[in-house]
Amino acid sequence: MVKAFNHIGAADITTDGSPSGTPGRRALVVSSDHPDAADFARDLYDRIGFDTVDVSPLSESWRVERDRPAYVVKQTKAELEANLAKATRTV
Repeated sequence: MVKAFNHIGAADITTDGSPSGTPGRRALVVSSDHPDAADFARDLYDRIGFDTVDVSPLSESWRVERDRPAYVVKQTKAELEANLAKATRTV
Protein backbone atom coordinates (compact mmCIF):
# COMPACT_ATOMS: atom_id res chain seq x y z
CA MET A 1 0.00 0.00 0.00
CA VAL A 2 1.15 3.53 -0.78
CA LYS A 3 -0.43 6.86 0.06
CA ALA A 4 -0.26 9.32 -2.82
CA PHE A 5 -2.36 12.02 -4.51
CA ASN A 6 -4.37 12.77 -1.35
CA HIS A 7 -3.20 16.38 -1.20
CA ILE A 8 -3.76 17.61 -4.75
CA GLY A 9 -7.03 18.51 -6.44
CA ALA A 10 -7.98 16.10 -9.24
CA ALA A 11 -7.95 18.83 -11.90
CA ASP A 12 -4.45 19.91 -10.87
CA ILE A 13 -3.03 16.45 -11.61
CA THR A 14 -3.45 17.04 -15.34
CA THR A 15 -2.49 20.73 -15.39
CA ASP A 16 0.29 21.31 -12.83
CA GLY A 17 2.92 18.82 -14.00
CA SER A 18 6.13 19.98 -15.67
CA PRO A 19 9.33 18.33 -16.96
CA SER A 20 12.03 17.30 -14.51
CA GLY A 21 14.42 20.15 -13.78
CA THR A 22 11.83 22.86 -14.43
CA PRO A 23 12.30 25.70 -11.90
CA GLY A 24 9.37 25.81 -9.49
CA ARG A 25 8.24 22.27 -10.32
CA ARG A 26 5.42 21.21 -8.01
CA ALA A 27 6.16 18.47 -5.49
CA LEU A 28 3.89 15.83 -3.96
CA VAL A 29 4.23 13.49 -1.01
CA VAL A 30 4.45 9.73 -1.08
CA SER A 31 4.28 7.52 2.00
CA SER A 32 4.43 3.75 2.44
CA ASP A 33 5.67 0.98 4.68
CA HIS A 34 6.91 -0.77 1.53
CA PRO A 35 9.87 0.77 -0.33
CA ASP A 36 8.85 -0.82 -3.65
CA ALA A 37 5.41 0.81 -3.43
CA ALA A 38 6.95 4.19 -2.64
CA ASP A 39 9.35 3.79 -5.57
CA PHE A 40 6.43 3.01 -7.89
CA ALA A 41 4.56 6.17 -6.81
CA ARG A 42 7.73 8.28 -7.01
CA ASP A 43 8.32 7.08 -10.59
CA LEU A 44 4.70 7.77 -11.52
CA TYR A 45 4.90 11.28 -10.08
CA ASP A 46 8.05 11.99 -12.07
CA ARG A 47 6.55 10.66 -15.32
CA ILE A 48 3.49 12.91 -14.98
CA GLY A 49 5.52 15.96 -13.95
CA PHE A 50 5.95 16.18 -10.19
CA ASP A 51 8.87 16.04 -7.77
CA THR A 52 8.50 13.79 -4.72
CA VAL A 53 9.03 14.13 -1.00
CA ASP A 54 8.93 10.78 0.79
CA VAL A 55 7.42 10.84 4.28
CA SER A 56 7.59 7.11 4.87
CA PRO A 57 6.68 5.17 6.88
CA LEU A 58 2.93 5.38 6.40
CA SER A 59 2.51 6.37 10.06
CA GLU A 60 4.06 9.76 9.17
CA SER A 61 1.59 10.50 6.36
CA TRP A 62 -0.54 12.56 8.76
CA ARG A 63 1.85 15.43 7.96
CA VAL A 64 0.03 16.00 4.67
CA GLU A 65 -3.55 15.64 5.88
CA ARG A 66 -6.32 18.24 5.95
CA ASP A 67 -5.63 21.35 8.02
CA ARG A 68 -1.85 20.85 7.86
CA PRO A 69 0.49 23.40 6.18
CA ALA A 70 1.32 21.10 3.23
CA TYR A 71 -2.25 20.06 2.37
CA VAL A 72 -3.56 21.04 -1.10
CA VAL A 73 -0.99 23.81 -1.55
CA LYS A 74 1.02 24.27 -4.74
CA GLN A 75 4.62 24.10 -3.57
CA THR A 76 8.10 23.19 -4.70
CA LYS A 77 10.06 20.36 -3.11
CA ALA A 78 11.82 22.75 -0.70
CA GLU A 79 8.55 24.46 0.24
CA LEU A 80 6.84 21.11 0.77
CA GLU A 81 9.66 19.86 2.99
CA ALA A 82 9.42 23.06 5.06
CA ASN A 83 5.64 22.77 5.39
CA LEU A 84 5.86 19.11 6.38
CA ALA A 85 8.30 20.07 9.13
CA LYS A 86 5.80 22.67 10.43
CA ALA A 87 3.00 20.13 10.79
CA THR A 88 1.75 19.48 14.28
CA ARG A 89 -0.23 16.43 15.24
CA THR A 90 -3.58 16.89 16.91
CA VAL A 91 -5.44 14.09 18.61
